[in-house]
Amino acid sequence: MEPGSVENLCIVYRSQDFLVVNKHWDVRIDSKTWRETLTLQKQLRHRFPELADPDTYYGFRFCHQLDFSTSGALCVALNKAAAGSAYKCFKERRVTKAYLALVRGHVQESQMTVTYAIGRNSTEGRAHTMCIEGTQGCENPKPSLTELVVLELGLYAGDPVSKVLLRPLTGRTHQLRVHCSALGHPIVGDLTYGQASGGEDQPFRMMLHAFYLRIPTRTECVEVCTSDPFVPTLDPCWSPHSLVQPLDQLIQALRAAPNPTEEGPGPCSPSMPLPGSGQPPSPPAKPPETEAQQASCLQWLSEWVLEPDH
Repeated sequence: MEPGSVENLCIVYRSQDFLVVNKHWDVRIDSKTWRETLTLQKQLRHRFPELADPDTYYGFRFCHQLDFSTSGALCVALNKAAAGSAYKCFKERRVTKAYLALVRGHVQESQMTVTYAIGRNSTEGRAHTMCIEGTQGCENPKPSLTELVVLELGLYAGDPVSKVLLRPLTGRTHQLRVHCSALGHPIVGDLTYGQASGGEDQPFRMMLHAFYLRIPTRTECVEVCTSDPFVPTLDPCWSPHSLVQPLDQLIQALRAAPNPTEEGPGPCSPSMPLPGSGQPPSPPAKPPETEAQQASCLQWLSEWVLEPDH
């Protein structure tokens, strides 16, 4: 697989207000540390120096986050108004995201909704990690929902593996990785939540990819479907042998019929349950926005305009 480089930046969507990139695995979105040799921020500055905003700390307004180890679709707003419209979509839970993953073992149920609440792990030696409610050291667990559909069963480097489509219905830190691990099917290559074994030396990356993204702003439907990186032609260690659910049917379901926005029909399709998965539980109701949250939003829109280091 081609390694990440400052020139190796894949653009999958571009308009006057937004860019969507197909982020390489093991690349940080941004960093305050000059020692960080490669970040998405640097790739964007290299490719689009004219689009960098000098009024922001990083030069670009990233609408959401992807873990360092996760590849796939990531949206960048090119101005403050576009960033505000994207933020509104995320806040109102109108964004649709779907991920592809290879997970350890053969998942027995072809579809399910994972409902483990997720909190921060206060256990010594596990700083900056998350855990499910009921485990030792789990602090402030919050309701978390993930829809999972099995696509294929097969082997990765000789070990049983399932290819799955994951749709997060909430947005907790490391949610997909924690939920898969809690099911007993950690993501292949996830050294934080996976099973420590000699087999984990085989994958060259964590097998989690942001495959589909739709942000239905009032004026523009930002919708992308990236290429599938988990195919034998790209990684011969992955050998599928049983098809459970065709991926294209699931994506068609995600793109279904027109979705009314708060002020009439908008340019995007609605979020729908995946075929065969039934109606998932509704995401927990969000409490009214506090003054602190409003201040946080304003800070987010100003995009990390920080005081210079002394």
